[in-house]
Amino acid sequence: MPGIEKLPIEETLEDSPQTRSLLGVFEEDATAISSYSHQLFQAMQRIYDAENELSAATHLTSKLLKDYEKQRFPLGGDDEVMNSTLQQFAKVIDELSSWHAVLSTQLADAMMFPITQFKERDLKEILTLKEVFQIASSDHDMAINRYSRLSKKRDNEKVKSEVMEDVYTSRKKQHQTMMHYFTALNTLQYKKKVALLEPLLGYMQAQISFFKLGSENLTQQWEDFLNNIGTSVQNVRREMEGEVDIMQQTIQDLEQASDLLYMPDPDPNKIPIDRTLTRKAGYLNMRNKTSLVTSTWDRQYFFTQGGNLMSQCRGDVAGGLVLDLDNCSVMAVDCEDRRFCFQITSFDGKKVAVLQAESRKDCEEWIATINNISKRIYLSENPEEIAARVNQSALEAVTPSPSFQQRQESLRSSTQNRPKSSRASSQSSLGSESPALSSLSLDSLVAPETPIQFDIISPVSEEHSGQAKGATQGRTNPFGESGNSQSQDGEDSILHQLFIVRFLGSMEVKATENTDVIYDTMRQILAARAIHNIFRMTESHLLVTCECLKLIDPQTQVTRLRFPLSSVVLCASHQENKRLFGFVLQTAGGKVDGRPITVCYIFESNNDGEKICDSVGLAKQIAFHSEMDRRATEKQKELDKAKEKQQEELTKQKQIEKDLEEQSRLIAASSWANPTAADGQFLVLSNSQSEDSDAGEEGRKKGESEA
Repeated sequence: MPGIEKLPIEETLEDSPQTRSLLGVFEEDATAISSYSHQLFQAMQRIYDAENELSAATHLTSKLLKDYEKQRFPLGGDDEVMNSTLQQFAKVIDELSSWHAVLSTQLADAMMFPITQFKERDLKEILTLKEVFQIASSDHDMAINRYSRLSKKRDNEKVKSEVMEDVYTSRKKQHQTMMHYFTALNTLQYKKKVALLEPLLGYMQAQISFFKLGSENLTQQWEDFLNNIGTSVQNVRREMEGEVDIMQQTIQDLEQASDLLYMPDPDPNKIPIDRTLTRKAGYLNMRNKTSLVTSTWDRQYFFTQGGNLMSQCRGDVAGGLVLDLDNCSVMAVDCEDRRFCFQITSFDGKKVAVLQAESRKDCEEWIATINNISKRIYLSENPEEIAARVNQSALEAVTPSPSFQQRQESLRSSTQNRPKSSRASSQSSLGSESPALSSLSLDSLVAPETPIQFDIISPVSEEHSGQAKGATQGRTNPFGESGNSQSQDGEDSILHQLFIVRFLGSMEVKATENTDVIYDTMRQILAARAIHNIFRMTESHLLVTCECLKLIDPQTQVTRLRFPLSSVVLCASHQENKRLFGFVLQTAGGKVDGRPITVCYIFESNNDGEKICDSVGLAKQIAFHSEMDRRATEKQKELDKAKEKQQEELTKQKQIEKDLEEQSRLIAASSWANPTAADGQFLVLSNSQSEDSDAGEEGRKKGESEA
């Protein structure tokens, strides 16, 4: 049927962690099916029990009605009408009882039998195969461990033969058991549908038959619908049988083709060594030193991914990085207690890994594959052809370990021959990138002329240089500001929250309307880091205050970057990985195409990114309310000043009116004090009168001028 996922039977021999993970999904599905089927079985059992109880109850009712005429009631008399009526009811109810008995039998055959068979046979078969598979897997692991501990001495051929036979038997048993287990899980997807549909179909058909006994009101539409369901069940059953035949044939073919692969050390003449591989995966034993003289070996699943060697344990969701294989060296080594060992040395010689393969063929193929990856053949268009040409004359793919000086000279020459890039990301931490970085480009991931900065580049200014000097001369406070700093950002702020973050990258963006720009920037920066193999991240302390955001060096307590809170326009965390968050910063100066420059910064935190975004939002709210309070205070001050000025104007106006009244009074008094003579001659005033008149004249002029 379409939409049903299947377990790959072809990958059972490899037994990779991906196959085990997919098997875990199917096992969880089988567990869910078992739980749901058990609940459904209980519900249908209640229906069946209720139908049996109803049949018994109707039969008992009919019997009691028939026995009514035999009863001797103290107050009752012989009522023939009542007796005949109850006998008619008894006859009908007795017939109904027989119909319910038939219905109960049909429910037992058509409803309870299929789901009981699915519960008792199919689900128990899955549980049994699961236990057998776990036992076979455990036996295989024990046999592999015994085989891995075989000594290189030749006087124990009998023990070696027994161990190899044990490995062959356990591996064959695990493979066969795993294939049958996968087949049962794949078949369960079909049986689940049949087990759910057949009981329901039987239940409905039994009910319809029951209703047909009493009436013929069932429409043709329902009959057609149920007929279609029955036809669909038959089709599913036929398809399941065909799929089972195909899987059985696949098991037979794989058993025949995998017989040589059961041996841990197959004959190279029968299975040739492939030296043109650029990718390889399989189980290896890795040596881990526990002390100066002792070490342990751990069996893990190793695989190559690009220019990296990855490892993954059973139960892990994803693999982890073991070594960077670009320009590394690999050689077969002679271990004291192990065979088929080889050693990988990183480019700078600081990291060494000793691994053990299961066979000589596997060991040589791993060495050839790592050599091809070290030469960066996997970056070419036809890696297999180039690898075949390189390894044409080589009998063993073993590379001597070059000296550290030769590696530095090769790195210097490759750096000099590399063309200079015009991208601003060349200023970032390119020291952690592989030499293959020059052959790759971010243009396929980001828009052209949009550089990505992978490291924090602090702006060069006197303020920052003075702050760096002050960090060594004076005592610093917990928030990264020196004691003699001129700017005391955040000291008076009511919000101080400190988070540990790691800078992933930043790039210029255009849209600032919604948070999709942050999600897209996260995707591009993470993709660019994966392509360029950039794993180093700068750790800083992010200080959130009501004035700004600061990135502080955790060691020197020097402020690396300072973002004014007013310029932060967006802040959001990743929808799935909550440790990733970012914010969009709108710069104060500079415009491109008439719009301000906006840059998106992406970080990884130890805490939940939503908490940091909530802290930034809280800081912006506090800053907004503080700004509103400040504006309200300034407006109130302006109103108070305007009222004071208006009061002063009113006071001056009253003073002027008062002066004018005084002047008028003085003028009137002066005119009364100087009358003319009868002959028209003026009288001579005394000195005091003249002084008073002069004073009155001066006051009048002064009042007029003030008015």
